[in-house]
Amino acid sequence: MKKLLLIGLLSLASFNAYAQEDNSEYEMRVGEKMGYIIDKSGKQIEGIVRLAGDDYNPWTNQKKVKFIASTDIDKSKKKQKFKTFDSDDLKGYMAIDNNTERRFEAIKYTNTKEAYNTQNGGLSGGLKAFNNLTKSTLFAELVADGKIKVYKVYGFPTTFSAGGQVSVAEEETKRMRENPSYVYSKKGGKPEELSVSKAKIIVADCPVVKAKVTSGEYGSLKEDKKKRTGLGKFIKNEIDNAMSDNLSIVNEVIYDYNENCK
Repeated sequence: MKKLLLIGLLSLASFNAYAQEDNSEYEMRVGEKMGYIIDKSGKQIEGIVRLAGDDYNPWTNQKKVKFIASTDIDKSKKKQKFKTFDSDDLKGYMAIDNNTERRFEAIKYTNTKEAYNTQNGGLSGGLKAFNNLTKSTLFAELVADGKIKVYKVYGFPTTFSAGGQVSVAEEETKRMRENPSYVYSKKGGKPEELSVSKAKIIVADCPVVKAKVTSGEYGSLKEDKKKRTGLGKFIKNEIDNAMSDNLSIVNEVIYDYNENCK
């Protein structure tokens, strides 16, 4: 009788352990977020996204992403087999990071400005130019959605530096990390870099926003009343574009446009 009771208790314990294991959820690791991918056909597949980059190397998120579909998760295993997708493989992906949806879309954009904007010469500078000129399809993070889409785009740093180039390359990489470009696409058009002058042009078909631009209501679009022509005007525009706070343009002007002119 005692033997039968012992067998019964062991069987019940085994069943409970199996049930608890079967109902358990996969414990996500660092860099893994709930989200989805969008395949080439436009199908959205939910699962776990493993971000390739972080705050220190945000440009890596533009090259690839790791993903496992919810239906492919084996809850009995601590390690899951993630699949790596390049920017040519998907239309985009989304990851829920700190309760915020971070959406990345595959766009065609060659960062020629960052390719040649370098303090390093020789092999280091050449590799930086190569890295930016050859990566023409990017997973760019969407920061404004609507009739005008705006993406945050990071340049790719050099993959080599030596001797006196090291400190220069590190400083340049830090600048790139802290100063991404903002690229817009209007009505699905070709992505272009956002600037003060471009912002004024692309919102001109929205009466509400155009009136505010004309009256100087946007702090991010400060107008210089001094008249300039020829080379002076060109230099002034280049300085304005280089020093403009493009994120403020996105938050003020582009947001206003997408809300009022859908």
